[in-house]
Amino acid sequence: MNASEPLLRARDVHVLLGGRPAVQDARLTVHRGDLLGLLGPNGAGKTTLLRAVLGLVPLAGGDVLIDGLPPARARHLIGYVPQRHEFAWDFPVDIAGAVLSGRTRSIGWLRRARPADRAAVDEALELVGLAELRRRPIGELSGGQRQRVLVARALACDPRLLLLDEPFTGVDVPTQELLNDLFGRLAAEGRALLMTTHDLAAAARTCTRVALLNRTVVAEGGPGLLADPEQMLRAFGLDTAIGAAA
Repeated sequence: MNASEPLLRARDVHVLLGGRPAVQDARLTVHRGDLLGLLGPNGAGKTTLLRAVLGLVPLAGGDVLIDGLPPARARHLIGYVPQRHEFAWDFPVDIAGAVLSGRTRSIGWLRRARPADRAAVDEALELVGLAELRRRPIGELSGGQRQRVLVARALACDPRLLLLDEPFTGVDVPTQELLNDLFGRLAAEGRALLMTTHDLAAAARTCTRVALLNRTVVAEGGPGLLADPEQMLRAFGLDTAIGAAA
């Protein structure tokens, strides 16, 4: 793919959940070097759109391409950080083992990890500041530490596209600062990041681009979009639009 082309292109994506539209005719592009914040009210379809990009929910219409490939053929290009409650924190494994599970596709089922896999885990743990805690059981971790484990697990597969579902929800300020810095560095290296978030102020400070979603993509552009009352009204409703304009 040409470097000027989007790494992720979603065109007219339509997803039905329970027979009802969850996402309708959504269009989105993410380029290398983007840290794109996907914002919208609860129930707007943000997580559903991420899952459509991953190929975890079927499309009722439209298409998704990652580096020119459909999701089923592009999974080796994607790292995914789900919301924390989706991970089995009571599983008897330590931090290093949880991060190593992010390389299952590379290692294969029931096969031993290779030196390259161990090295990828070590590098990911260094990036999130957990190298010294690598043998700590994941059930003993704080909320911020758990979030860093999920980020390291996604980075262990060396993705070109990193999908993050509400990575700052319920984490402490030092973890927010560490992750903000890390995400900025990953984008500067030429990776593409797509992050759902409810934090308008943080998105305005840290994202290179933003997209407003309310079943469909209402608007897409620079962080200044979050100060546009008309677009915020379309996406969120009156109260948020007034707050954004204040």
